Amino acid sequence: MELTGKKIVLGLTGGVACYKAAELCRALTKEGASVQVVMTDAAEHFITPVTMQALSGKQVYSSQWDPRVANNMAHIDVTRQADAVIIAPCSADFIRKLAHGACDDLLSTMCVARPRHVPLLVAPAMNVEMWTNPATQRNVAQLREDGIAILGPAAGDQACGEVGMGRMLEAEQLLAELIASFQPKVMAGKRVLITAGPTFEAIDPVRGITNLSSGKMGYAVARAAHEAGAEVMLISGPTALPTPFGVTRVNVKSAQEMHDAVMAALDGQHVFIAVAAVADWRVVNPSAQKVKKTGDGSVPQLQFEQNPDILASAASRTTLAGHPYCVGFAAESENLIEYGAAKRERKGIPLLVGNIGHNTFGQDDNTIILFDENGHTILPRASKLTLARQLISEISKRIDQHSLFRRP
Repeated sequence: MELTGKKIVLGLTGGVACYKAAELCRALTKEGASVQVVMTDAAEHFITPVTMQALSGKQVYSSQWDPRVANNMAHIDVTRQADAVIIAPCSADFIRKLAHGACDDLLSTMCVARPRHVPLLVAPAMNVEMWTNPATQRNVAQLREDGIAILGPAAGDQACGEVGMGRMLEAEQLLAELIASFQPKVMAGKRVLITAGPTFEAIDPVRGITNLSSGKMGYAVARAAHEAGAEVMLISGPTALPTPFGVTRVNVKSAQEMHDAVMAALDGQHVFIAVAAVADWRVVNPSAQKVKKTGDGSVPQLQFEQNPDILASAASRTTLAGHPYCVGFAAESENLIEYGAAKRERKGIPLLVGNIGHNTFGQDDNTIILFDENGHTILPRASKLTLARQLISEISKRIDQHSLFRRP
């Protein structure tokens, strides 16, 4: 569980999105967090403290004069042991309070009195006109300047019947961003391009050649890069996986489409990580119509040609400044140490990640080996997200040590 041992203060302000706060509270506890709920008077018009107490397993605080706190200092005590404070939903009025340091109720006073090392995250929720109002935007800008994280909002249908920006993010998105807030921002300011999933090479309109890649590792790497503070673009072959929150996704099918998408996006990227399991060959003569069986038992004759080498093409465009720093993946069925080292040299890249294909495709965990100019390093079996975070950390260390990479 991602939040085991973490103490989270969940603040609710007035808004219909309080129902999502109930989902968020449940999600936080499922991830192992201890959740202390604090509500404003306005929030209690939308959801009851009884509900939030049932979900958090803790008594809910709403008054700064709460007699249950022996020293009458709930605004001090609640955050002293907290690992993070998240306000969801956060109304336009509460954003104003935070921007100006108002202390007129328990939640606002608690936010101002929290220790500086405790991060504060807010999830705005309001009508589109309220969100776009210049006063609200000035207050939001002040929060960002003060180091307060703004999560969202999203665009879409609103409870008032209007459509636009102002919807609070969904509970699973807020959970992902809260988890991300605890990850070191080792890639802050970097742009990272990632490929993931299989490719599909058409034989006819309904058949094709593909592989067993699920895309899980590539999507985990994309999530880990976002968590580390990078701006991430994910170019994905056909998968059923949801896009990691905060990641820009481009969908492709064939190896040629993936190649073209990578080449179009490559300029300006600091790092390129080729995780996708790309087909080496494609059918030269795919049929425009479904190929039918014949009565004489004959089978179609397929001709193949080699697909473009996406990783090699990207590596050939590395600039004098070392951009992009190219990382490849190799899935082998045998002799991984030998083949992985040879592939890294053949591709002309500084880092290659190797694994045994039948041990990783479709699995939630894996063992990987990092190949570089100094040899190889084994990362023991762990969840793909754990390995992805370790990989991003390793990439960060390498580009920080690369003198050419730091050259403007």
